[in-house]
Amino acid sequence: MNFETVRALLQGWAEAGLLPAGLAHGFLVNALLSGLVVGPVLGGLGTLVVTKRLAFFSEAVGHAALTGVAIGILVGEPYTGPYASLFGYCLLFALLVNYTRNRSNLTADTLIGVFLSVSLALGASLLLILASRVNIHILENVLFGSVLTVDDRDLTVLLAVAAGVTALMLPLFNRLLLASFNPALARVRGVPVKGLDYLFIVLVTVVTVASVKIIGAILVGALLVIPAAAARVVASSLRGFFLLSVAFASVAAVAGILLPVQFALPIPSGGAIILAAGVLFLGALLARLFMKGEEG
Repeated sequence: MNFETVRALLQGWAEAGLLPAGLAHGFLVNALLSGLVVGPVLGGLGTLVVTKRLAFFSEAVGHAALTGVAIGILVGEPYTGPYASLFGYCLLFALLVNYTRNRSNLTADTLIGVFLSVSLALGASLLLILASRVNIHILENVLFGSVLTVDDRDLTVLLAVAAGVTALMLPLFNRLLLASFNPALARVRGVPVKGLDYLFIVLVTVVTVASVKIIGAILVGALLVIPAAAARVVASSLRGFFLLSVAFASVAAVAGILLPVQFALPIPSGGAIILAAGVLFLGALLARLFMKGEEG
C-alpha cells in the first residue's frame, strides 16, 4: 500500500487548518493511522476477551513479547522489528498455554501465571546476556510503546494483521460469542467450540504482537480489556456492547496519540492511550451509577 499518498493528503489538511497542526509531520500521521487501525480491532476482540474472562491471558501474551524481542536480537533480527521471533514465540506461548489449560486440572489464572513467570525469566536472562548489544531505549519502546517511531513496514504488518483478523472474526463472531457464553449449547448446535477456542487464541495473539510497538508489551492487554469493560458497564445489548467497545478503543487510541503531542505532555504513547481508556471507563462507570440513581 502507498502510505505516501495518505500522508501527503493528511499533511495538506493539517497545513490548511482542517486537522491538528501536529499532523503536518509525517511521523505523527503514521502514528494516527496505526491508532485508527489498532483501536477498532482491539476493541472488537476485547468484547470476547472480557466475555471469555481472558484478561490475564491477553496481558501474559503482551509480556511474552519481551522474550520474543530478546530471541529476535539473539538470532540476528533487526531490533527495530524482530517480527519473526515476536510472532513465532508469542504464538507458541499462547498455544501451549491453551493446550495445557484444556488438559490439566489447574485453573486458568494459575497456569497462565506459571507460563508467564517462566517466560519473563527467560526474557530477562537473555536480555542480560545481550546487554552489550541492546540500547536501553529500544527496551523502553518495547515495554511502553513508541507509536511516533512507526514506519511503513510497521503499518504494513499492522494492516495485514488487522485485515486478516477482521476477515476471520466478523463471520464467526456470533459463534465465538455463543461458545463463550454457553459452550454446552454451542456444541449441541454443532459449533466447533474447541477449534474456535484455538482460533480465538491465535487472533488475540497476532493482534497483540502487532500492537506492541504502538502500545507497549506491558500495556497492550489493557486496550483489549478496558474499552470492553467500559462498554459492558453501559451497554444494554450485545450489539451495543460490541459497537461501544470498538468506539471506546478507537477514541482512546487517537486521543492517546494526539493529546500528548498537542499539549507537549512528556507521556509515552502507550501510557497515554491506556490513560485515555481509563478516563472513558471511569466516565462509563459514573454514567452507570447515575442512571441507577435515577432509576432508584
